This record gives sequence, C-alpha cells and structure tokens, in this order.
Amino acid sequence: MQVSGLVWSLTVVGVIGLIAFDFYFHVRRAHIPSLREAAAWSAGYVGVAVLFGLAVFVFGGPDVGAEFFAAWLTEKALSVDNLFVFLVLLGSFKVPRAEQQKVLLFGIVFSLIARTGFIFLGAALINSFAWIFYLFGLILLVTAGSLLKGDDSDDRSADNVIIRMARRFVRTSEEYDGDKLFTVRDGKRVLTPMLLVMIAIGGTDILFALDSIPAVFGLTQSVYLVFTATVFSLLGLRQLYFLLDGLLDRLIYLSYGLAAILAFIGVKLILHAMHENNVPFINGGDPIDVVEISTGASLIFIVGVLVITVVASLLSPKGRAQTYVAAARRHAKEFLDIETDPKYCDEIYHRLVIEEEHLRSLPERYRARIRQESELMDLLRRAHALHERRVDAGTCFSVASRPLV
Repeated sequence: MQVSGLVWSLTVVGVIGLIAFDFYFHVRRAHIPSLREAAAWSAGYVGVAVLFGLAVFVFGGPDVGAEFFAAWLTEKALSVDNLFVFLVLLGSFKVPRAEQQKVLLFGIVFSLIARTGFIFLGAALINSFAWIFYLFGLILLVTAGSLLKGDDSDDRSADNVIIRMARRFVRTSEEYDGDKLFTVRDGKRVLTPMLLVMIAIGGTDILFALDSIPAVFGLTQSVYLVFTATVFSLLGLRQLYFLLDGLLDRLIYLSYGLAAILAFIGVKLILHAMHENNVPFINGGDPIDVVEISTGASLIFIVGVLVITVVASLLSPKGRAQTYVAAARRHAKEFLDIETDPKYCDEIYHRLVIEEEHLRSLPERYRARIRQESELMDLLRRAHALHERRVDAGTCFSVASRPLV
C-alpha cells in the first residue's frame, strides 16, 4: 500500500490535533469523568477508527481493509491488557482519581512516540533482513507462553528499575501537590509522585511495545497501517480506563485469549519467514513451500477468540466473584489511603457498600472463601471504622450499611 507524503502529514496533524483537544477540553482541568462522559468518548474514538477502516477498505481494497481491522483489533485487545498494569501502577502510587486522567494521557503520548520509533525500526529491519520474521515469531510465542503461565515481570511493577533509579539520583517527595510535577519541601525543589508514576507508565509501555509491534507486523507490513492501527488503539484508552474500571477484573480469561492470538500471529510470522526463507542453514537458504495464513482468516480468528474470551469471562461465576472482591478491595484502599476530598470520599464509600452487597449475593462457597481473606476483611473493617469517625466529626454523610464481616 503506497501512501503519499500528504496523507502522512494529514494523519500526523490529525493525531496531534486529537491529543491537543483531549488535553485542553478534558484533561487540563482535574476532574473525575462520569460514566456517561467516558462511554461517549470511548464510543466516539471507536467510531472514528471504524470510519477510517472503512475508508481504507474503499480506497485500498478489501485485503488492505482487512489488514487494518485485524491489526487494530489486536492492538486494542493488547491495550486493554495495558489497563490492568495502569490500574496497578495508579493504585500503588496512590494517585487521586481526579488526577489520573493527566497521568494516563502522558502515558498515551509517550507510548505513541515510543511505538512510532519501534514501528520505523521494525520496518527497517524487515526491509533489510528477511529472517527477522523468525525472530518476531519467536518473541510472540514466548510472550504467549508467559501469558499462559501468568508471569508478571518486575519491570512492569510499580517498583521497576526506572523508578528505583529516579528515587536514587533525584530528590522525591512522598506527597502529591495537586497535579504539579515539582514541589518544594524543606526549602528544596523535589519531584512529586505525579512525575514518578508518569515515568513508571512510560517505562512499562516500552515493554508492551516490544510485544505489540511484532504482532501487528505479523498482520500487515504496511508502515502506515501499523502506525494508524496503533494510534487508533491508543486514542480513547484514557476514557476506556474509566469506562471499564470495575469490569477489568471481570475479564479473567483475557490473558488466555491474548496468548492464543499472539501464538497464532507468531505461527503466521514463522510460516511467512519460511515462505520467504533465505537463511543459509534452513533448507539450504531456499524458500520452503508452506501454507500461509490469509489476512481474512487472521481477522476471523482474532474476532472469534476475543468474542469467546469476553463472553466466557462475563458468564463465569468465578469472574463475577473476582470482580466484586477486587472492586471492594480497591474502593476500601481508595477510601482509606488515597482520597481526601470529602465529596468524593462519600461516593467511594457508597460504592464500597454496593460492592459489599454484591459480595453478600454470591453463593455461600464464595462468601466462605472471601471471609478467609484476612487482608480484605481488615480493609473493610478499617473502612467502616473510619467512615463512622468521619460521620461523628461531620466530614462525611451517614450511609446505611452493614459490614460484610
């Protein structure tokens, strides 16, 4: 697919314009997006991606259109996996919810810059070395295996090497100062945790790019399609975070679905490498006559796996129990350690009460297991005790509730 310089320029200007619009009209003023706002903007970004894909289908042909949609869906699914890590990072750094939008937007912008570099590097490697498809395929197969085993790299935690270096060589504070990146403590200018969490999200996203870029090149070798699929998967990710929030923990089989998709694309890449083979010690450097997987078949497989994964997760009783437990734990921690705004504290406590009602609605075998989770039980007891003290002090409204324990 040949793309003119004018089209490239218009695309880049459009992306910058969307990011600027997002910042000046939504993120610059710290606030907590409502469910309606998050849903509307998430749907809007998905709609823009679909319209762009239809335009590619019309002007580039069915095969090119299928390549874009397959790449976009894969990147979108992988970006949802990113949200799990973002959730851990934001919780670990105790980022106030009203300030989370700015952190997420920074992560998206950093990701776009880093992934654009990886995309052009990947394209250069593909053009220079046909054997690179073998390497990309192996990377995806290894990544799929790690997803099946449930391995979590320390580099993706809230205490990764980038953060440890920042804490070691730069003065940092333990408290936030609104959404400021720097503050003054004891007469000295120091970093706030806001900048540290931005560094953490940016650093971990580099690791995600190492997984996702080879996957997209396994579906299309067009640099323009890889770039636009990546852009449209990341734009709207901030709104999707607030929209999915409590549903993220419900997708208990997402890692298995992503593992299947990455393994499928890995096999597709290796088959393509064999078909284009020029490695001297493989078949004497001659191409190998193997069956290649078409783009249409790839698109059908990706859509099918995602549908099965999501439906199975939503229908699973285990997933429902896990969702309620994770939401109750998260709301209790927010109420106890993170939020200081009395108005939002009331909202958080109300959500906690709702999640406890959900827990009480579970079958007895799940409730018995939950009562054995001492950490969760302690969090809930402390949250109820703190709420009672705040009600007595007049800083919180009374909310009718009965402790789970």
